[in-house]
Formats: sequence, structure tokens, C-alpha cells
Amino acid sequence: MKTLKSMRLHIGIFGKTNVGKSAFLNRITNQEVSIVSNVAGTTTDVVEKSMELLPVGPVNFLDTAGINDTTALGAERIEKTMKIINRTDIAVIVCDYNGIDDYERNLIQKFDELKIPYLIVINKQDEKEIPTEKYEEILKQVQNDSSKPEDKILKTSALNDENIVFKFKEKLVRMLPEDFVNSPKIAGDLIPPKSTVILVIPIDKEAPKGRIILPQVQTLRDLLDSDCLSYVVKESELKQALDNLKEPPALVITDSQAFKTVAEIVPESIPLTSFSILFARLKGDLKAFEEGASAIENLKDGDKVLILESCTHHAIEDDIGRVKIPNLLRKKTGKNLIIENYAGHDFPEIMDYNLIIHCGACMTNRREVLSRILKASEKGVPITNYGITISYCLGILPRAIKIFKQPF
Repeated sequence: MKTLKSMRLHIGIFGKTNVGKSAFLNRITNQEVSIVSNVAGTTTDVVEKSMELLPVGPVNFLDTAGINDTTALGAERIEKTMKIINRTDIAVIVCDYNGIDDYERNLIQKFDELKIPYLIVINKQDEKEIPTEKYEEILKQVQNDSSKPEDKILKTSALNDENIVFKFKEKLVRMLPEDFVNSPKIAGDLIPPKSTVILVIPIDKEAPKGRIILPQVQTLRDLLDSDCLSYVVKESELKQALDNLKEPPALVITDSQAFKTVAEIVPESIPLTSFSILFARLKGDLKAFEEGASAIENLKDGDKVLILESCTHHAIEDDIGRVKIPNLLRKKTGKNLIIENYAGHDFPEIMDYNLIIHCGACMTNRREVLSRILKASEKGVPITNYGITISYCLGILPRAIKIFKQPF
């Protein structure tokens, strides 16, 4: 089964036009992924390429337009390039023998602000060796961010360096984020091995025919990897499943939409949470989302709420983001709220909103969610997520997050 993009390490490739970004990507992937040309502005939209990059594992390359693009559509291309930073786990800045200038320095400043590791690739060394003074300028820039600046610089040629792939992977391994090297658990770290867990999965309009949704699949796999005994039931069979067990389960995990029904069936003595809350921790910041939910209590008539989804999908009649959560919010607050929906990787202007509610983020990576949390914090806008919101509105949030505060 292919690894989904949301679970891959996202490697963004940045730099000015005609420094060899696309040629570099083609050499690393050993495929003609991007068009290579001497014409400035050849790369327009972001080019994505997913692959297995051993020994790193599943990665997703993002080849961007030149940051100094002066063509007719240059401004739009640069804007798209800058948005990709929010999805980037590791950045590659490609330059050539001309070294770096304010364009690259501004990128580095942005990467430093967002704590994104970066590698500077000095390309086209087959054409001309970078002058000593320009290399020392790069070295000085990198020394501000690293005790081993040589680990963050790669001199190469995308055209004829036979060892370019090995050299790149060697540098990349040294830069891997800790949460990629030691992949965090979804639920397996919350309970002892051999524990029994019940997963409550409603089969409703939002469940894809013949399948269960991604967070549920990933949670089940995580529990299997953690040597737990997993029972998968619908909410209508939950009581029977509890009665059939000789001992109470160590944890019950439910789809957020069945939270109310499940909470009434599962005794208070049994820990209970939801898939969406598990993913609030995995893909974002659980504490930030918990604090953000408290803003629901202070919403007033006319306040604006943004419901933010990471992917586009066909909205159904009883859609969770467009129908169920808005209904819960209005019932909980009793206020006439203005609720708007936004889907996709772009992050809209948020100054006018009083609260942001993020989806479970199963189709994006943690870097993007964290960047959205950071932007919301900078603008002073509370942010939370689907599962936290639902449990808050139902009055069961303390119970739903208790398992995270009392590790076994």
C-alpha cells in the first residue's frame, strides 16, 4: 500500500530561477519530474513527487518556482512558493557559483522563524567553482545556525556528480526532525502492551463505501504495532462488546460524531477519547487546541468562526464541518454566529475571525498544522480542532483528554 502524502517527510526545494532546482530534483529522483530549461520561469506551479528515499523512507519533494521570478506571472508564482514553506519539513536552498544574496537570506530567516532545518546546495560546480569569498559568505551565514556548518552545505553538480544522491542523503539524514526519526505513537503509548482497546466506528454517510476512514485505519495499525488487542465495533454493538469482555478495556476510542452515544454507554471508570483528539496530538498541539476550545464559551452574537479543512471533498447532506459542528456551536452558545468554511492547503486571512476550528488533518502533515497554529497565535485568534470542539460542546472534554494527562 502506498504511503499517503500526509505521512511523508516533505522536502521543499527553493532558490532563484535557473540555479538548477529542477535538474537537482530530477537527479535525486532519477526521473524527469520537472522540466529543465534555461528559460527563466519554466517551473510555474509547485511540482510534487512522492518516492521512497532509502534509508530515509517515504518523502514528498516540492519543487517551487524561482523566488526572483520577474516574468508576467512571477508574483503569483512567488506567492505559491512562499505558501509551500508551511508544508515543508526540511528545506533545500539551491544556488550556484554566484552564491547567495538577500533572496536566499530572506528564505533562511523564514526557515529559522519556523524552525525548519535547511540545506544549501551549491549547484553547477561543473560550470564554475564557487569563488572562495562567496563560499565563505555562505559558510558564515550557516555558522549562525549550526555548530557544524559543513553539514548544511553541499557543493555538487546536478549534471555530472555521480555521487550526488549519496551525498544528499548523507546530509539529509543528519537533519531529520526528531519526530520523523522516532515516529510518535497515535494511541499505543497511552496504554500498556497487550491491553484491550475498543474502536467505535460508525458506518454512516461519511464512511466511504467498502472502507473505513484514514485516521481509523492508522489508529488500528498503531495499536497492532503496539501489541494491543483491538475490537472494532459500531456504536450499536458497543454495549454487547463491553458485556462480552471478561475485563474492562484499557481504552475506548470513538469517532467524534458518536461521542455522545458512546459516552453514555461507556462507564466513567473506562478511559474514553476520539480519533480526532488522538490526531490533535499527532498532527498538531493538543494543549493549544484545548486552550482554543475555551474560547467557545466567550463567543457572542455576530462573531465569526472559521472551520478549516486540509483537503477538499464533496460535502454531504449531514457534513461534519458544514452542518454538525455549526449546529453544535449554535446550540452550545445560543448565539447567532457567522460560520464560514475553507478547504485546501492555503491559509486565508484570519484577522476577522474569533475562533478557528481545524479538521483532524489526516490529509496533511504536522508541519502545516503547526504553522497554522503559530499563525493563529501571532494574530491572537484561538484555534482548536473537530474532536476537541465536539467533546467541549457535549460537556465531556475533561473526560476525553484525561488519558493524555495520566499516562500508564
